[in-house]
Amino acid sequence: MERFEVKFPASAAGAAQHPVLAGVVSSGNLEVLVETGADPAACSIEVNTSAHGFRDIWEAVLGDFAARHAVGGLRISINDAGATPAVVSLRLAQAFEHSRTEAP
Repeated sequence: MERFEVKFPASAAGAAQHPVLAGVVSSGNLEVLVETGADPAACSIEVNTSAHGFRDIWEAVLGDFAARHAVGGLRISINDAGATPAVVSLRLAQAFEHSRTEAP
């Protein structure tokens, strides 16, 4: 496993309405947890991945996500089992959107 954390400056999203878990860790997939973070002007993202040596690609995908969404004030945790960048982007967007709505 490779583990790292990145932090991106971002427009404030406000608190997550509720913690959200999207996806499941299985072959070629990942899960994303979105929670309220500590810094309203930044988004903290922790990545746990089984694929070693791809931190530059992760940072590019995560940076693009942070630039496209107002994610300031959120903490995102990712558990990855080899998902492609497209799947990572999709799952991040899905979890973020669900965190903006009220809990069922």
